[in-house]
Amino acid sequence: MTEPTHTSPSRNGGIALAVICVAQLMVVLDATVVNVALPSIRSDLNFSAANLTWVVTAYSLAFGGLLLFGGRVGDLYGRRKMFMVGVALFAGASLLGGFATSEAMLIIARAAQGAGGAIAAPTALALLATTFTEPKARARAFGVFAAMAASGGALGLLLGGVLTDYASWRWALFINAPIGILVLVLAPRVLAESQGSGTKLDLPGAISVTAGMSILVYGLTTAASDGWGSTTTVVTLAVAAALLAAFVLVEHRTSHPLMPFHIFADRNRTGSYLIMLFLASALFTTFYFMAQYLQNVHGWTPFETGIGFLPMPTTIMFMSIVVVRRLIPRIGVRPFLTVGPILALAAMVSFTQLTVNSSYWPFLGCLLLLGLGMGCSFVPLTMTAVNGVAPHETGLASALLNTGQQVGGAVGLAVFGTVFAHAASSRGAELGPAARTAAGQADIFVAGQQHAFQAAIVVTALALVASLTLIRVKKAATTAAPGTHTAQTDSPVH
Repeated sequence: MTEPTHTSPSRNGGIALAVICVAQLMVVLDATVVNVALPSIRSDLNFSAANLTWVVTAYSLAFGGLLLFGGRVGDLYGRRKMFMVGVALFAGASLLGGFATSEAMLIIARAAQGAGGAIAAPTALALLATTFTEPKARARAFGVFAAMAASGGALGLLLGGVLTDYASWRWALFINAPIGILVLVLAPRVLAESQGSGTKLDLPGAISVTAGMSILVYGLTTAASDGWGSTTTVVTLAVAAALLAAFVLVEHRTSHPLMPFHIFADRNRTGSYLIMLFLASALFTTFYFMAQYLQNVHGWTPFETGIGFLPMPTTIMFMSIVVVRRLIPRIGVRPFLTVGPILALAAMVSFTQLTVNSSYWPFLGCLLLLGLGMGCSFVPLTMTAVNGVAPHETGLASALLNTGQQVGGAVGLAVFGTVFAHAASSRGAELGPAARTAAGQADIFVAGQQHAFQAAIVVTALALVASLTLIRVKKAATTAAPGTHTAQTDSPVH
């Protein structure tokens, strides 16, 4: 196999960072930007209630299913090239979705957006890792990138609310086209190309993992709505398990695997994937339930809901860019990967205390706690995931981190959605005829929400356990460029 060369430093670091981060923000935003616009979309395009969920699900399926493929093709065929392919597909699909005149047209556009995002997101992080190699610049770049990745969901709610209330839901999609064009114009000017590895694409592996991940996300989404015992849920999860098992067998037998399993040999990298999986479950759960809490219980508009969430991404950005990225070169990532999950755990506990009569201020306190926790966590997670990885596998390492975030969100919504449904049903039975009143509906929602966040406490605690037991990275290691041989752990793990 031909060893690829390092990507040479960008000719303009500031613009290069802006190009990479804007693309990442655009992809993350679109996971939530249409959520608050769903009622308007349903009205304009005469969506059935059953098909409306596909506006969100189609994006998730394509994005989650193609992430490993997207990261690997960047390693094989050039990261800048595939980054531009992903952005072009994403922007073009956004434009198509904005002009949608039917259910099918919008759903297809959303799936194409997800496919573009699955190529753009991991190649963006890989480009970041190989472009910024000087320790201080690297810490700054990862701080900005992680802030975009962590706060994008909340910013999506705000942007979706603003555009839906003051323009049209179509602008939530149209806005990506000019941004995408700008990224495509600047990328070849400020980002250097990586040399492909010369290895053939593992097509059987790509097909099996893409199908398996897509069906897994679909099965988890179905479990959230239909329950874990439904025929559809059981069958889809069984098929997903079979396909992913086939993927493992293929990878063990092929000479050019899509995902070499030695990438998991580093305990710090594996720990970062697990922590991301667990924290993403908590984060996506918060977006899902709290957006409904403000609108269904307190009667807020989509715009007001977006404004209400704004302190969280602001806190994440402040912690990531101003605090964490400056301290990591001095104290390393381990303190932040301990404090971050602790603060996120405290936030989950706080969310369980919200009631029908709670004012905005307790809600704000919960958001700030979660923002502090995620702000402490996302920069070190992003840096640890690509630390010390071979240059020709940077895209794969990046894709696995994105996969952890995507699957974590899907698992969280499925599990906590089930807990919510059971608790809400029980509360409705207790209320009897009063359950049909507006006050009763609000009471039922809050009861379900409280139980969902109780379950989220357990998952967030697992993130803390993973941090305490797996993360052993030394202070200097995460500021090294990919492929640099630094001591990564306090003790041998290979």
